[in-house]
Amino acid sequence: MAHFAKVENGIVTQVIVAEQSFINTGAVGDPSSWVQTSYNTRGGVHYGQDGQPDGGVALRKNYAGIGYTYDSGRDAFYAPKPYNSWVLAEDTCYWEAPVAMPEDAGTGEPPKMYTWNEETTNWVVVETEPA
Repeated sequence: MAHFAKVENGIVTQVIVAEQSFINTGAVGDPSSWVQTSYNTRGGVHYGQDGQPDGGVALRKNYAGIGYTYDSGRDAFYAPKPYNSWVLAEDTCYWEAPVAMPEDAGTGEPPKMYTWNEETTNWVVVETEPA
């Protein structure tokens, strides 16, 4: 069995598990509207059951999700753009902020957290209450 994404006007509208022969019969519509996707592929890397890169074929950069774009030129799936200022990384097909997240993210007690502020196009600290 494999995973297939139904792509309509470049957007994923459905993801199913099926045999290629089932897709080819036309039982779920035009076979050309279905594109195979890999459940184990993220950011252009194929991962094994242990969650570690395993050297397998990284099919179409990312596992397809409903609302994702299928870019036939890149032969890749990627998520909707989260912010206008973010850019698509060609090697991973992940959206990246124009400014790197501060290196102290996740450190400290409590861990320092950041969120993106599109108005200032920068990361801002999320204020948390002490426990």
